[in-house]
Amino acid sequence: MSPSRHILCLALCLLAASPGCKKEQPSTTPPVTEARPSGDTSTVGLVLGLGGRGDHAFNDSALRGLELWAAGVKYEKAGYEAASTPERLSSLGADLGARAPELAPLGITPVVLQSRVAEDYEPNLQLLADQQVSLAMGVGFMLENAVEQVARRNPKLPFLLVDSPLLDAQGRALTLPNVRTVIFREEEGCFLAGALAGLVTKTGQVGMVGGMKIPLVQRYEAGFRAGVAATNPKATVLVNYTGSFTDFALGKQVGQDLLLKNTDVLFAAAGVDGLGAIQAVKEARDAGQPVYVIGVDSDPSHLAPRAVLSAVIKRVDLVVYEAIRDQRQGRLQGGNLSLGLKEGGIALSPVRLDFPGKEEALRTLDALRARIISGELKVPLP
Repeated sequence: MSPSRHILCLALCLLAASPGCKKEQPSTTPPVTEARPSGDTSTVGLVLGLGGRGDHAFNDSALRGLELWAAGVKYEKAGYEAASTPERLSSLGADLGARAPELAPLGITPVVLQSRVAEDYEPNLQLLADQQVSLAMGVGFMLENAVEQVARRNPKLPFLLVDSPLLDAQGRALTLPNVRTVIFREEEGCFLAGALAGLVTKTGQVGMVGGMKIPLVQRYEAGFRAGVAATNPKATVLVNYTGSFTDFALGKQVGQDLLLKNTDVLFAAAGVDGLGAIQAVKEARDAGQPVYVIGVDSDPSHLAPRAVLSAVIKRVDLVVYEAIRDQRQGRLQGGNLSLGLKEGGIALSPVRLDFPGKEEALRTLDALRARIISGELKVPLP
């Protein structure tokens, strides 16, 4: 079997032992005998958050860092295939394009586990530990407790937790020597998204579709509201929370409700629910309404190229890649990292659509970005 088609046997044969774990291969595909590429390789495991592969957001960003960048493979229905250099480079985006030489494949084999419910996080992480992966990763704040428990039981195994610190019983941040945690200053990117919405709106009403009303998403709201107020203080911001991150239909319904209230720019910050909101704006745009949507986590422009104005990008892909690189080089350390605009952990995707006053709007966004990076402008928290 060629290296470009290898899939780790444990990701197929042993998943059946975990009732909460969903195979990344179709059930009709027979187990594949493990075949490692020649040379020094290691396995890196990733437990996805709810929503899984295909969320066009947080999980897909993590998969991009693991599979496409670190392993140099792409996932197809029949398994992994070698990714071409153009495929890898095009996935970097405008903000990382110049760093292409630094993001070369690392000679690792990916193992990806999807959980059906949150209760599956801990056993799935333990499954990775039992199979002696070189690095175990969990993406999403909901994996915080599971990562802590499994990391304590496996002190020699390095872990990466993305989007949350480890927390004690009182909710205070703690550290473990074998866990790198990464959080983002999402409010900085959301401020720019709000500033853009304030500059684009013609009705004076913009909306936000949030998922669960938790501190993480409330930071999105705080930053977005502040950004709108900075460029259009007379505008009204309408916010609706779905209470979910996995309900496409509900997100679409909430998006449609906001559009009926005369909002002409929506900020979709709700995981899979957010994809539903994007679909609502796409359909309205296709029907002739001058409405726009701004996404989060990854750029969803390919889903609705005539409707997506921009997106607040969390560079989960870069965080995942750099953790794998550091582990391979023997310098992955525990502790917490906080990433924002200054560190390149947060970015606003290119504004591809035209609208009146676009050039001046982009200059305004650049000026606001510079003020945030310099520390002159402090984005408020909830």
